Amino acid sequence: MVRYTKEHKQVTRQRIIEKSGQRFKQDGIDGSGISTLMSDAGLTNGAFYAHFASKDDLVAHVMADQLRTQIAAYGTLRPGRAGLEDLIREYLSPAHRDHPGTGCPSAALLDEIGRCEDQTKQAYTDGARNILDEIAARLSPENPQSARGKAIGLYTMMVGTLQLSRALSDRKFADEVLEQGIENGLALMR
Repeated sequence: MVRYTKEHKQVTRQRIIEKSGQRFKQDGIDGSGISTLMSDAGLTNGAFYAHFASKDDLVAHVMADQLRTQIAAYGTLRPGRAGLEDLIREYLSPAHRDHPGTGCPSAALLDEIGRCEDQTKQAYTDGARNILDEIAARLSPENPQSARGKAIGLYTMMVGTLQLSRALSDRKFADEVLEQGIENGLALMR
């Protein structure tokens, strides 16, 4: 029997989380079985339970990781409101719409997260709070709490706009929804 180091186990676990995040956003949580998730990570089904107690446990870890990664990416944006404008334009872009597997977990999975167990809802809630805090801090650096309502409005508008655009079969209409979402987002920033 081969014994792996603790570091190897952590690297393998992180690979499962990252690959599962992509698969969940592409095919949905319910549409992604353990065998597919493990195959994506280059592992056998039997290795799953060495890393996670259940699929729900994996989903909670994936949500936490996905939202942490999303927030970390905000750090690469220009400071303040300029970076927030960049975020709105990038988030509501055809490229983001057309590649859900590499995009925002909220737009891809929100309906399913609402039906998940408490552990996943808590991981999502913590991540969503951090995203809203980041947006509020960009809207009002001197008093982020004063911009919390505006941050909630902006984030929910962005997520809903992206979801609607993804659901439309008419490409021109879907692009129009994104363009109007950008205008609405920029107006909310004022």
